[in-house]
Amino acid sequence: MMTDIEIAQSVEMKPITDIADVAGIDRKYLEQYGNYKAKVDLSILNKTEKENGKLILVTAITPTPAGEGKTTTTIGLADGMKKIGKNVMVALREPSLGPVFGVKGGAAGGGYAQVVPMEDINLHFTGDFHAIGAANNLLAAMLDNHIYQGNSLNIDPRRITWKRCVDMNDRQLRFVTDGLGGRVNGVPREDGYDITVASEIMAVLCLATSITDLKERLSRIIVGYTYDEKPVTAGQLKAAGAMTALLKDALKPNLVQTLEGTPALVHGGPFANIAHGCNSVMATKLALKLGDYAITEAGFGADLGAEKFLDIKCRYAGLTPSAVVVVATIRALKMHGGVPKTELAGENLDALEKGIPNLLRHVSNIKNVYKLPSVVAVNRFPTDTDAEVNLIIEKCKALGVNVVLSNVWAEGGNGGVELAEEVVRLCEQPNDFTFSYELDGSIESKIEAVVKKVYGGDGISVLPAAKKQIAAIEAMGYANLPVCMAKTQYSFSDDPAKLGAPEGFIVTIKNVKISAGAGFIVVLTGDIMTMPGLPKIPAAEKIDVDENGKINGLF
Repeated sequence: MMTDIEIAQSVEMKPITDIADVAGIDRKYLEQYGNYKAKVDLSILNKTEKENGKLILVTAITPTPAGEGKTTTTIGLADGMKKIGKNVMVALREPSLGPVFGVKGGAAGGGYAQVVPMEDINLHFTGDFHAIGAANNLLAAMLDNHIYQGNSLNIDPRRITWKRCVDMNDRQLRFVTDGLGGRVNGVPREDGYDITVASEIMAVLCLATSITDLKERLSRIIVGYTYDEKPVTAGQLKAAGAMTALLKDALKPNLVQTLEGTPALVHGGPFANIAHGCNSVMATKLALKLGDYAITEAGFGADLGAEKFLDIKCRYAGLTPSAVVVVATIRALKMHGGVPKTELAGENLDALEKGIPNLLRHVSNIKNVYKLPSVVAVNRFPTDTDAEVNLIIEKCKALGVNVVLSNVWAEGGNGGVELAEEVVRLCEQPNDFTFSYELDGSIESKIEAVVKKVYGGDGISVLPAAKKQIAAIEAMGYANLPVCMAKTQYSFSDDPAKLGAPEGFIVTIKNVKISAGAGFIVVLTGDIMTMPGLPKIPAAEKIDVDENGKINGLF
C-alpha cells in the first residue's frame, strides 16, 4: 500500500493556469509561485458579478488518536461534487510546521483525497506564515525598542502581553528571560513565545476583509499596559503600516488543486483549540464567488472549530452556511466508548453504543443550537462491520439526520458521490441559522452559553484572576465581542480524560484576554498552552530528502 506522499507524487498535476481556467479566474488576477501554486489578486472580488454559491462546513466528532479524516472528507466531497457535475471550490487552512514535525503530521488530506503539491503546502508553501511571524516579531521589536528608547508611552514592562512567535513546537521557548547582557542590549524582562498559528496576527489576517481593514485591525492590537493600567496598541507604536506592508501579499488566497483537478484555496491557519480554527474570510468569500458550492472545514471537533466558525467567522463575515457535514469513524467512536487504540479492529457494539453519544451531541448541536441541516459522513474502515454501521444509522435517524458511508481515502471523488448527492439535497432545504449566543450579553453569560448549549456542561467556575480580567475588559468597552474558547480538543469538557459525551461537569475559566485586533475575547480553560511541545518521537525524525530533492516520510 502506498503512503499519502507516494500517492500524491504518483499523480501528474495540472499547470495552475489550467486550474485557474476551471475556477473561472482570469489569468490577470493570478500571481504564480512556480507551476502549481498561485496567489489570487483580491481585486477579482469586485470584478466578478456571479451570485455567491452555497457554503458547506465540514466538521467532526471529538478527535481521538484513531483519526477522523475531516480534511480528507472535505477534499473527497469536493471531488465527489465535481463527479456529479457541480461547479465546486474547496477552501482549507494552511498546515502549521508544528504539527507537521510533531505528532499530527500534515493537513493536505490523505489517500486519494488530497490537495497538491502536498510537500509545498505542508512546508513553506507561499510564505504566508513567515510573513505573519515577521509582522508579529516586528511589533515585538518595536515595543521593546520603544521602552529602551525612553518609553514615552509609559509602558509597564511587567504588563506586556505581546509575545514573539515561531511556527514550530518548541516548549523551551514558552518562558524566557530576554534583554540580558547590559544596558545596550535592551531592558531585561520575562517573556515567552507563542506558536505562529496562535498569534493574534494570524487571527487578524484570517478575519480581515481588505488591506484597509487589515491595517485597522492591526492598529487595534493591544500589546500591554501602562503603569496606570491604560492599554497600549500597535497603532500607538506606529507599527501598523509596516506590519501591513509585510502582510499585503499574505492576505491574497493561495490557489492549488486536488488530485482530481478540483480548484482549492488554501489560506490561513489558526489552531482551533487556542484560536478560531478557520481558513481566511477572503478565501471563503472568493470560493463562494467562484463556485456554486464552496466547501470548507473547521479544526478539531464541532465544539471547537464549528462553534467558532459559526459564532465568530460567520457572524463577522455575514456568512450563512447551507449544510454541515459531521465526520466520524467507528474506530474513534469505540475509543470514546473506552476501547484502547490497540483493540479497535474487532466488532464491539457495546463500546460503540457507549461512544455514539459523542457523535449525537455534535449532531444535535448543529441541528438544535445552530438550526442547520446536517449529514453524518462515516469514514469506513475495512474492520467496520455492518452491525456497527447499522447502529450508527439507527441512532442518527432518531435525530432526523442521515448517515452516508464515505470511502474517499481509497477511491477519491468516486467514494464521495453519495455524500455529494446528500449535501446537494440538504443545500436546497431552508434553514434558520442561529448563533449560540448574542453579543449584547455579559462576557460570562456568553462563556456560559457555549459551555451549556454546545459542550453540555452544567456551568462555569471563573477563577479570581479571570474575574479581574473580565472586569478590566468590560471597563475598556469590549464586552460586546464574541468569545473564543481555548479548550482541550479531546473532550467536550476542559478535562481531556473525559471522553464520549460527559455530563455534570463545570468548566474552569483560568484566564481571559482581549484580542482587540481580531475582535474577540480569548477564554483559556484547563491546561491549554499557546506553545506546544514535540512528542518523544517527533514526526520530523522520519522525514528525509533523496539526492534528487524528492521528500519522503511526510504524511
